[in-house]
Amino acid sequence: MALPALTATLLLAVPAWSASLDMAWWRDGKTEVRQLRQGGAAQPLSPPFDGARQIPLASLWKLFVYIYATDNKVAMPDYRCGGRDPEEVYCCDAGQSIGHDAALAQSCGPFFSPRRLMIAPAAWRNYWTGRLGSAPAGDFAWLSDPAQLAPGRLVRLDSLLRALDSIPVASRVDAEAALLRVVLDGRGAGTARWFGSQLRVKTYSWHEQKKGQAEERIGGAAGWLADGTPIWFGGAGGSSNVFAQWAPRLAASLPKVGAADDGGCVVVDYFKRYPIRAVRAVRGERGVAAAGPLNGRYHVQFENGQNLALRSTGELMLLQEKGGRPQLRGRFGVNEYVARVLDREANAGEPEAAKALAIAARTYLQQNAVTVAGCQQIADSSATQRVSPSPATPAALAIARWTDQLIVDGVTVRYHSNQPSEGTMAWSEAVRQARQGKHYDELLAAAYPGGALSTFGNTGARCRRLAQNEDWLARSVLRWQRVLLREAGYEAPSPAPLVCALQSGAPYSEQSRNRIFMRPLATREDRITLAHEYLHLGLRNHPRGQDEEYVERLARRLVDLNLEAL
Repeated sequence: MALPALTATLLLAVPAWSASLDMAWWRDGKTEVRQLRQGGAAQPLSPPFDGARQIPLASLWKLFVYIYATDNKVAMPDYRCGGRDPEEVYCCDAGQSIGHDAALAQSCGPFFSPRRLMIAPAAWRNYWTGRLGSAPAGDFAWLSDPAQLAPGRLVRLDSLLRALDSIPVASRVDAEAALLRVVLDGRGAGTARWFGSQLRVKTYSWHEQKKGQAEERIGGAAGWLADGTPIWFGGAGGSSNVFAQWAPRLAASLPKVGAADDGGCVVVDYFKRYPIRAVRAVRGERGVAAAGPLNGRYHVQFENGQNLALRSTGELMLLQEKGGRPQLRGRFGVNEYVARVLDREANAGEPEAAKALAIAARTYLQQNAVTVAGCQQIADSSATQRVSPSPATPAALAIARWTDQLIVDGVTVRYHSNQPSEGTMAWSEAVRQARQGKHYDELLAAAYPGGALSTFGNTGARCRRLAQNEDWLARSVLRWQRVLLREAGYEAPSPAPLVCALQSGAPYSEQSRNRIFMRPLATREDRITLAHEYLHLGLRNHPRGQDEEYVERLARRLVDLNLEAL
């Protein structure tokens, strides 16, 4: 799909399609509802509604097919448009094809036909029974048979939200990555100004016939907030109209979004331009810090005579280069990394300018980091990006999370503290424009003309699960318990980690998503690799959990236990 130019997208004045917007979300085991009214704050509900309200399923059925197919490894071949089906207007031009992610964001019905995907009714029913804890009957009858997923089907609002809440995290993450496009270039195009990356929803448009009244077109969306909270909203008009009319009010009325998992992995080599003489612990521990993870407060002494105080909670590692020179290395999630850049290069006190810089920093990372064992690796340097060695401030982390996964696509991105130039955003200029009322998307448009707001795979690689690897690991862990429980700091990953097919490079574990990427099991060495990466997850709080030699020895010992049991 072609990306729109990153121009300053303004929401134009729109007709009053809807006098109110209804919204609901599921949290703490119950449905909460709100109704936004034209010309004022949220009003008492009129007419009132609650979780028992009947709403049309409309095109939301496609989201449940996507989830089922993703979680059950059902093949989803691209759909090729023939030009005869009127529904293909949401898919592609005649002779063109569309993949599963674009089909979900664009609401391509023919792609998700249960018959085309050969979804067996019995397997479908068993899956949703397992997810919802009881047979899909009564309020969940609409999920009992894929053939019954008709757009006109009425479902209870709380039933829809509970079904969304039941989705496994890994499958939800895949759907969310596709649905982020809705506010960028889908039916909510232009509303990323208000939502950032906080809204991950599937749009719908339908018609509603009320007794004694003319047929009314309705629209809205349902899906999740960034922390996994299921959400639904709807009002008069199609989904595009609802977004255009209500985006600012809707964004301001969303429930507070909690901290989501920080996806991805960034390794930072600190102080590459400033050789370190020594790292010394502060307070109770005296002398030079020992090699390994750092926990507490430290002073870094540089060869040039300068000193720097820092704090670490285990994310910084003290290493020794050849020749014995100390080296500091950090390992973070992408949002923690972006927030540390924001703290070091600027500050979060100017929210719109900070959002723009966070997106620029994430883009710079994507364009300049190298990939090593599944992590993006980059140097902390005034020649690249400076990264705070201390944990990110809450304000900077909030900005990084609000812009999660957003990048500028199509141009080379650079930035500077106070010297703007072609393709370079200056922080001082961004602050000046923000104080004049400019939003972050306008700041980016001014700094990077020709670019486009897009998404960066913060969630890491997509997971094509290796069932054989997962089954072997599940059986093996039972045999390993008597050894692992004696290891200080061992915590069995819960739930069990997913094992995903590795496309290229070396196997690795992704702690933030509880996933292991490797190749299918074929040899003893493959089994040792799987045990090795499992240990990185289970020993993440162990003082030697990142010590490769220690982990490798223990992995080989565990695999030998399997052989003894044969």
